[in-house]
Amino acid sequence: MIINNIEILPGENKKIDVKIAKLPSHTPINISIIVSRSHDPGPVVLLMGGLHGDEINGVEILRRIIEQGLNLAASGTVICIPIINIYGFIYFSRYVPDGKDVNRSFPGNKNGSLASRIAYYLMRDIIPKIDYGIDFHTGGADRTNYPQVRCMMNDPINEQLANAFHAPFTLHSPYRPKSLRQAAAKLGKKILVYEGGESARFDEFAIREGVNGTIRVLKHLGMTSAETVTPEYESNAIQSSSWIRASISGMFRSLVSSGEKVDKNQLVGHVADPLSNFKVSVKSTASGYVIGLNNNPIMHQGDAIMHIGVVK
Repeated sequence: MIINNIEILPGENKKIDVKIAKLPSHTPINISIIVSRSHDPGPVVLLMGGLHGDEINGVEILRRIIEQGLNLAASGTVICIPIINIYGFIYFSRYVPDGKDVNRSFPGNKNGSLASRIAYYLMRDIIPKIDYGIDFHTGGADRTNYPQVRCMMNDPINEQLANAFHAPFTLHSPYRPKSLRQAAAKLGKKILVYEGGESARFDEFAIREGVNGTIRVLKHLGMTSAETVTPEYESNAIQSSSWIRASISGMFRSLVSSGEKVDKNQLVGHVADPLSNFKVSVKSTASGYVIGLNNNPIMHQGDAIMHIGVVK
């Protein structure tokens, strides 16, 4: 296996720094890639975080996996990239400095924007080498995603990987245009997206579930002998979802928690005027589970308040 013109032989564990660009100060920005190859042949699995720079739970998940040596494969190869979007990580931002989203820039262009160049490098030097992948994400600013895996559930291999991961929720999620998952699928690569917690904050439950689910996937693929944790919960398959939106501007107070089961038309919170001129009830638009919750109490009309995953 050759990455960035560096050969990694069976049985080797190497850290490779890939020069992506420079800061205006001429300080180089490198993406660090840790490759662990077994002597025994097997699948190649990519574990990556920080595609959105402020989504740090995935970075911590990979840090713990590497720290505990869980990436040292008993067979096959594990490629870990803890931080893809180095710029966003430095600037506490989802995006690169020009405001572009790396995960909407695939398959990329070697002469394009910074986001497009990062995408191009991954599609040229990393994705063609892998069989499977797990891409770690969180909810956006002020939004918590209850631990969940997203994939195309009508693909039997994706379904097997998702069942092995065994997150609290598994969502059937169509490909988003110009996303990593869509671009990789065109090359026949199977990638799960794991969502857990919110950006710029550690969520211990989401981090633990991310680590444990990853080890269960590697176990399923016959790549590790590490002990796995059997979840105490059942994994719920979500075929569709519905957003509850603010009908009026004001301050929202939730009456339910992330991960909680709700019924259609159940009272889930209130939007109130700061001056106590009104208080409007917010009811669930469907029966299901709270898989996403906006933690910012200040709402404008039309803002997304709550994401309900519908279980059929």
